[in-house]
Amino acid sequence: MKNIEKIVDFLKNYNGKELTIMEVCGSHTAAITKSGIKDIISPKIRFVSGPGCPVCVTISSYIDKLIELSKSENTEVVTFGDLMRVPGSFSSLQAEKGKGAKVQMVYSPMDTFKLAEINPDTNYIFAAVGFETTIPVYACMMDYILANNIKNVKLLTSLKVMPPAISWLMDNNANIDAFIAPGHVSVIIGSEAYVPLSEKYKVPFAVTGFKPEELCVGIAGLVKMCMDEKPAVKNYYPSVVLSEGNKMALDKIFKYFKYDKAVWRGLGAIDDSGLVLKEEYLEFDAGSTGLSEDIKINAGCSCDKVLMGKLTPNQCPLFKKVCNPQNPQGACMVSEEGSCFQSFLAG
Repeated sequence: MKNIEKIVDFLKNYNGKELTIMEVCGSHTAAITKSGIKDIISPKIRFVSGPGCPVCVTISSYIDKLIELSKSENTEVVTFGDLMRVPGSFSSLQAEKGKGAKVQMVYSPMDTFKLAEINPDTNYIFAAVGFETTIPVYACMMDYILANNIKNVKLLTSLKVMPPAISWLMDNNANIDAFIAPGHVSVIIGSEAYVPLSEKYKVPFAVTGFKPEELCVGIAGLVKMCMDEKPAVKNYYPSVVLSEGNKMALDKIFKYFKYDKAVWRGLGAIDDSGLVLKEEYLEFDAGSTGLSEDIKINAGCSCDKVLMGKLTPNQCPLFKKVCNPQNPQGACMVSEEGSCFQSFLAG
């Protein structure tokens, strides 16, 4: 299977046992949908989307805290655009900005320092959301804050790490036969990070890129490992992902952050699945601790079951009825990378 035609033919004609493959990364979800891979391979290979979209798993109480801060005196919240429409328990940053809340959208976290310099009497709170991929950037923000003695920039963190979430899925009877490992996260943590998971749960992992050809290679590798009943971790993205990951980025992360319990929207609390600022840097935290409760804005939302592979998006009773991209009721419809969002676009 050294050329793509043979790989696609193998996937198209696969007739073994039904397999459920989880693409953990939201970018992989979007790439698989847009490329039409599902339409050209065997119907016995089923894809489900995992909790790898950072915006999708951000809890409602975190959004509520940002809204509270945006209405505080001499305080402005700074965030990326995709967080603006995430629903909290009663509203979103976008809706509250329309009512006068002080919220600033930026393209780079470092833009926060330009604002802080121009307006020294305003406290800027950066909404630091993400996985291992973006956490090094927030560590660089801490470097800049300390090096320049900046007093009017703080972080409100909602930082999560992927391996404990994958472990939680398997411990809670997720129906997953194989995993496409999160590509961007793998650049930081390395392919070897999935070896303990593969050995413990006897499931294969494939680290792959985002192009259709790269995905097909990774999917074929997973199917072959399932057929042979020889689960392992295979790195099909060696030009970008090293087995040991990016040591410089990891050192930067753990200079400022430590592991802690985190709550995932749609999943709940998972031990050691989050990162928070170390005690010696808590003066730069805007109140991240204690945000432990997630409130469903609609009790009928089935995102937890979708993320575990127990339901497809169109099996949720709210899908395309109450819940749509303009009115998301749960985690999977919030971001363009969410499984329900992608299923909505696909029709």
